[in-house]
Amino acid sequence: MSPAPLPPPTRNPVVILGTLGIAAALSVLASVMLGSVHLSPREVVAAFLGDGSDLARMLVLELRLPRSLAAFATGGLLAVAGALMQVLLRNPLADPYVLGISGGAAVGALLAMISGLGLAWISGSAFTGALLSTLIVFGLAHGTGSWTPTRLLLTGVVVAAGWGAVITFLLAVRPSPELPGMLYWLMGDLAHARGNALPWLTLFVIVGLALPLGRSLNVLARGPLQAAVLGVAVRRLEWTVYLLAALVTAVAVTTAGTIGFVGLIIPHMLRLVIGNDQRLLLPASALAGGILLTLADTLARTIIAPEQLPVGVITAMLGVPVFLYLLYRSRT
Repeated sequence: MSPAPLPPPTRNPVVILGTLGIAAALSVLASVMLGSVHLSPREVVAAFLGDGSDLARMLVLELRLPRSLAAFATGGLLAVAGALMQVLLRNPLADPYVLGISGGAAVGALLAMISGLGLAWISGSAFTGALLSTLIVFGLAHGTGSWTPTRLLLTGVVVAAGWGAVITFLLAVRPSPELPGMLYWLMGDLAHARGNALPWLTLFVIVGLALPLGRSLNVLARGPLQAAVLGVAVRRLEWTVYLLAALVTAVAVTTAGTIGFVGLIIPHMLRLVIGNDQRLLLPASALAGGILLTLADTLARTIIAPEQLPVGVITAMLGVPVFLYLLYRSRT
């Protein structure tokens, strides 16, 4: 029996995605214009056309635009991962960090960085760490019977704490000259994320793979028993969702370190505005997450320019009050 068809979204998807698309373009434009040296829209357009000063072309084409695109893709990945985890756990306040996926990815990436390996090895190590964390959490949460969202969540919190201890140990045993760079990376740093097509490729592939599962994800969000009755292969779908979230988180962590709150806040806020239809929520999350992280990175570059803040500091400053408001709102 196939899953029961769901009613169409109450709001026009074309309007929603189109509005988010325009906002995404404006956020990237603002990110390219603002910095320690501000550029006007005319100077940005001239740089794109190959005209203008050498400084403007270097700032736009070599420094700011590649970083802005990396920030957008990373934010989209985190938001999509959060949306998938919230469906999996049937908890609107879940995110990929709470289950230790990002901790495993960070440990794998740090080990590769300490060993002096290249970007490909760092990416592979991050995914291996995320996959290892996935297997540990699922294995421990499953035990001798089937796992429940509560049991999975508690297991993930404990595993995440363990990964945090490993990260602290790795940072403690490294020579001091390497410590600041690693700390910046762990707090979220896009300074070296330019020229990497992997986040964009992963974002397109994951959204493309998840959209056909949209109706099944909608049914799963109502509960595993109802999903099974309606013909959904629940365990296979749950494993698929978790592996997709692990891959997305690993790529995001490899690109920009550990950046909190994007995967938590964006899907939850969108769900309040546009509903819980995953066929609309997933692409909307990719766009909104990209917008948030692009603007946050712009603030990180401009608040104390020419110095820069880790972008994770900005997302935390923005995310904490929003999260507290959402908690307060859920009580009323």
